[in-house]
Amino acid sequence: MALWLPSAVAQGQPRAAGATLPTLGDSGELTVGAERRLGERIARELLRDPDYLDDPVLGDYVEQLWLPLLAAARQRGELVGDMDERFAWRILLGRDRTINAFALPGGWLGMHLGLISATATRDEVAAVLAHELSHVTQRHIARMMSQDSRVSPMLMGAMILGAAVAARNPAMGQAVVSGSQAVAARSQLNFSRDMEREADRVGFGVLTQAGFEPEGVVAMFERLAQASRLNDDGSFPYLRTHPLTTERIADMRARIPVQAAGSTPVRIDWTHGLAAARAKALSSVGVDGLRVLVREAQSLPADAPLVRQAAALYGGALASLKLKDLAQAARLQERLARLNLTDSPAVRMVRLLGGEIALAKGDIASALAAAGMRPSARPELLMAAQALLLPAAPGQAASAEGAARAADWLQTWVTDRPGDAAAWELLAQAQSARGLPLRALRAEAESRVAVLDYSAAMDRLRAAQNLARRGTNDHIEASIIDARARQVESLLREQAAQR
Repeated sequence: MALWLPSAVAQGQPRAAGATLPTLGDSGELTVGAERRLGERIARELLRDPDYLDDPVLGDYVEQLWLPLLAAARQRGELVGDMDERFAWRILLGRDRTINAFALPGGWLGMHLGLISATATRDEVAAVLAHELSHVTQRHIARMMSQDSRVSPMLMGAMILGAAVAARNPAMGQAVVSGSQAVAARSQLNFSRDMEREADRVGFGVLTQAGFEPEGVVAMFERLAQASRLNDDGSFPYLRTHPLTTERIADMRARIPVQAAGSTPVRIDWTHGLAAARAKALSSVGVDGLRVLVREAQSLPADAPLVRQAAALYGGALASLKLKDLAQAARLQERLARLNLTDSPAVRMVRLLGGEIALAKGDIASALAAAGMRPSARPELLMAAQALLLPAAPGQAASAEGAARAADWLQTWVTDRPGDAAAWELLAQAQSARGLPLRALRAEAESRVAVLDYSAAMDRLRAAQNLARRGTNDHIEASIIDARARQVESLLREQAAQR
């Protein structure tokens, strides 16, 4: 099942006082709680999708674009109250190479790697995210549902999932979207042009207030419009869910202040170039696609622009890593490091790539050096934890000292970020390596809660309770497990009631 969805989205709040945009109608009877539950139901399926990708490096890059947009939406009064507090506001990345992004009920957003790899600047990616965020804050899915009272929230969820399945398996998708009522309502999932215009305008304000260049909106629209003129071959599902018009493009262009000729210097977006190369490598299907990236890096002309060299070498090194050609990956990464990039986020990405190669080699010291002595950001933290949990020699277990150090870092992290499934999984490994099976079982359960798999979480918690009953000195942990079991059981009952 691909992460392909029509851009159907969720809950919002009234815009700031004094705004001049027209109101497009009542947001309907779908409450914040109902939208949250509907969004979780859909997100639960997407998190199980093989195409779902939790890549710390790309995830961190997208988050650096996403958080300023959220902050700007709050400042503008677009994102307030229960919606701000109860919605997920999480972005799911999918390996799909098509150019698409979507928003879901409950503040879940998705982005295909194809969109990242096809864009030229961070501002273009941010423009798409701002547009989708604005669909959410303006409550467009609630408004659509209010237009047809026959479409229940759960039926809407089934239709969205059916559209997702249909991307790769039309027969299965049609089976999910069953019944004449569902088939008729499915045609309503695409937003009206009025809603698209509203998302354009609100999104433009959010984008510029967040500090991004407004030219990113027009550049992205023009890129999509060109694809439309060239007869979309299916690689641009965003075109079908977001119909472009010359009016919309002109409206966005008119909102950009006129600049004096030559007053805006050309900015080389090194970090986005590397992120796009990473997205291309991670979304490449099969050995042949990866080898193409390696050959491109190997055959670079000496006079190629530096930004092209950096992207090609990064993509080639990562492709070699995926092909398990570690020597080639190291050579290309070293060439990349010698380019002496001046952009510090790009330098960081190059360093982390070296750490990934070191991890694959089992080189603990080099991986820890790449992660830093006291990692505070997610990519560095997860890399350091993986390094500390590597065996010092083949056939050996991770050192107790390393496991304890990793557990301390990870426990601090998940206390503030309980939704990080990968961190919980590594914490489970660390606690197991320390000989603390009760804590390992709870960490495994928390990793399942983070991906909304409450049934699997309950299995782990029950196993932990059974272990505690056989005798434990860790009575505080046993009490925490009992409390979490009650909470997860309540979530399971709520989930069952939705069916």
